[in-house]
Amino acid sequence: MTIEAGQPLAGQPTSARQAGPRRPLGGLGRAALGRAGRAALLATGRPPVPDALEPLVQAHRRHHPQADLGLLGRAYRLAEESHRGQKRKSGEPYITHPLAVTMILAQLGAGTTTLVSSLLHDTVEDTELTLDQVAEGFGPEVAYLVDGVTKLEKVDFGAAAEAETFRKMLVATGDDVRVMVIKLADRLHNMRTIRHMKPASQVRIAKVTRDVLIPLAERLGIQVLKAELEDIVFATLHPEEHARSRALLARHEDGPDTLLAPFADVLGRQLAEAGVAAEVTVRPRHCVSLHRVLLKRDAAPGRDGRPQEPQPADFGRLLVVVEENADCYAVLGELHTCWTPLPGEFKDFVAAPKFNLYQSLHTAVALAGGEVVEVLVRTRRMHAIAETGVVALGDPRQPVRGGEQAPDELDRTDPARPGWLSRLLEWQQETPDPDAFWSALTADLAGDREITAVTELGETLQLRAGATCVDAAYLLGEETGHRCIGARVNGRLVALSTVLQDGDRVAILTDGSDAPDGPHGPDGSDRSDGSEGPDGPGPSAAPDGRRRSEPSGPAPEWLAHARTPAARIAIERWLADHPPRRPVVRTGPSPSQPAPPAHPVAADRPAVPVTSAERPGAPVRLARCCTPVPPDGIVGYPIRGGAIAVHRAGCPAGERMRADGRGALEVDWRPGGAPPGGYRATLRAEALNRPRLLADLTAAISGEGVGIVSAEVEPPQELRVRHTYTVELPDPAALASVLRAMLRVSGVYDVERPHAPPGGGPGRAPAAPPGPAVHPVGDPAAPEGNADDPSAPGVRTSWGIHGRTAAFSGQRSPSPNRGPEG
Repeated sequence: MTIEAGQPLAGQPTSARQAGPRRPLGGLGRAALGRAGRAALLATGRPPVPDALEPLVQAHRRHHPQADLGLLGRAYRLAEESHRGQKRKSGEPYITHPLAVTMILAQLGAGTTTLVSSLLHDTVEDTELTLDQVAEGFGPEVAYLVDGVTKLEKVDFGAAAEAETFRKMLVATGDDVRVMVIKLADRLHNMRTIRHMKPASQVRIAKVTRDVLIPLAERLGIQVLKAELEDIVFATLHPEEHARSRALLARHEDGPDTLLAPFADVLGRQLAEAGVAAEVTVRPRHCVSLHRVLLKRDAAPGRDGRPQEPQPADFGRLLVVVEENADCYAVLGELHTCWTPLPGEFKDFVAAPKFNLYQSLHTAVALAGGEVVEVLVRTRRMHAIAETGVVALGDPRQPVRGGEQAPDELDRTDPARPGWLSRLLEWQQETPDPDAFWSALTADLAGDREITAVTELGETLQLRAGATCVDAAYLLGEETGHRCIGARVNGRLVALSTVLQDGDRVAILTDGSDAPDGPHGPDGSDRSDGSEGPDGPGPSAAPDGRRRSEPSGPAPEWLAHARTPAARIAIERWLADHPPRRPVVRTGPSPSQPAPPAHPVAADRPAVPVTSAERPGAPVRLARCCTPVPPDGIVGYPIRGGAIAVHRAGCPAGERMRADGRGALEVDWRPGGAPPGGYRATLRAEALNRPRLLADLTAAISGEGVGIVSAEVEPPQELRVRHTYTVELPDPAALASVLRAMLRVSGVYDVERPHAPPGGGPGRAPAAPPGPAVHPVGDPAAPEGNADDPSAPGVRTSWGIHGRTAAFSGQRSPSPNRGPEG
């Protein structure tokens, strides 16, 4: 719809009866009435309204019958006097511009204060009038709106003037959305007269309008203004495509309507018979909307392989306006009962309004001849808001007067500061560079719709379409984003790069640092990795038991998954403050760490750790598959050379030896005995994958004074990763402390010794606090293979990829002549 002088908006009152009660006029003609009105004003001492304001006053009175016209008259006189002598590019007097902008706002239904500010919006920028004089004559509210739309001087800001002007405008809009409403009306009139600009200027202004102003009009819900801006930009940047669409529209308008108008009559009669009071009209499409339909037609060729011709239903949609919300669903019932609805075309924006206040029911039905017609259903109030957005909500600073409709208590949108604007203002403060701000602004406005996700605590998250779990994490707070180690969507663990859909249920898994006790952090994030375990601090603690001062932080690859400027800016700032370092695997304590706990090692203790009453003096070898450590229950099996292989009770490899006919031998731990190099133990950590997990785990192990013989890291599967370490214990008592230290590492939710029998010795770390239902990648009771088996013909000696496992090892290859030890 094009907003023109004197043309009422659709759905707005067009007569005196609709606009409100007025005194009978008798037989006075229009001219006599005008003279009588001026005489009445002079009699009361109030100055008459200038003739130039008559069309504007008529448009304003349709929406605000009790408006203060004297204030408008004073504003016009000041603007006309200030701009006197100035000309526009078209050669017209400059005062025609503020008058046209104010007329646009009056037709939208803006309040008197907004119209006064619109009349004066260029005075401070282009004349000698100062902001203090505006405030003195019209109050601080008008001065604030005028200042909000005043451009910054290029002399002071250079090439950054445009970006900084928009930043200033957005900040002012954060306190009063009327600043942006005035700016949009100002741009609309400038676009109407863009033909008087140089071609290069036309392209530059059209691109800025396309990238910034049109998305802002969409977010404020001012559809009538957005549609006209789109058409003018389309004609400026793509004149050939615009001419094609305009010609099709003109051809359709000249011919008879054989589909939409007859169907509107049939639907109106059907609703009347059903007792539903409704007004059914045809909503014609504008040029850009028709062009989008044509693109869809071109992308879906017909049976002959050629692009499909536009159909009569492509040129418009049916609009059904009713009185109550319940009537919307009554109309929907009649539609779907009498005609065939198309699956997937129904959308309920009444129960779930869009982020820009828009509410309607959308559906499409197939008629008897096969034609498909789109239908919109809404109430009168919904229609007003769908057309004019925040303008229909009234001035946010004015209290509700008697007789006016109070805001709906269920309305979840703050007209003074919409949610998307609050988020935009948050990240713009973090981008002092004008170029970075402009790039982030255009990227943020590029998304033409938003989605709604819900946390598992019930908090609503408004995100742009295409946002990922990374964006959701940073929307909950920068600290939550930095501590994010995983995400759960609709109850399942997913990658952080997962794109969220409308209605998803999201939980952000963090390391839980500095979070209060309980399963969730203060911002709705899920601390499913635990906090305080039964035997010590949770995974947010450092290896020495102290709390970590800062989170592990985001990885550089997160930038590829961040779709919102707030997330990208936070990640980039973190990466700039924490330059990446190559991971270092330490096998001992670092100078910055406290000395590891001292484990007593007797220099004169016997080298044989196990004795057998049945075979005294026989060589004893501790199996590498299950790495027994006192006080594990153990079983011996005879092997070649008269030696005894010692396995933990229940070890699958030992059970296979028993099944092969090797008799079990009774063996016992020798008090004070130990192998020459200490006891070797294999430990397996199950964790949520995150950056620097390997470095943190090895640091936790070495912090206990334990040497690492080998480590294996399996490829992540569904965000879960398994680390397997073989360590050399100076004393058996060190095993329990190493298990606890590993469990305290952020993201680790389970630590165990492979092949551990149920309840047999310290085979498992203390259980982590309740977390997500994560199942180990493999069966812990299954054999590990012969990677650590001395009978293996060759053992890894350096970093490498073996099958699907990355591993490094510091152990020597045993002699290939040695027999199997289990």
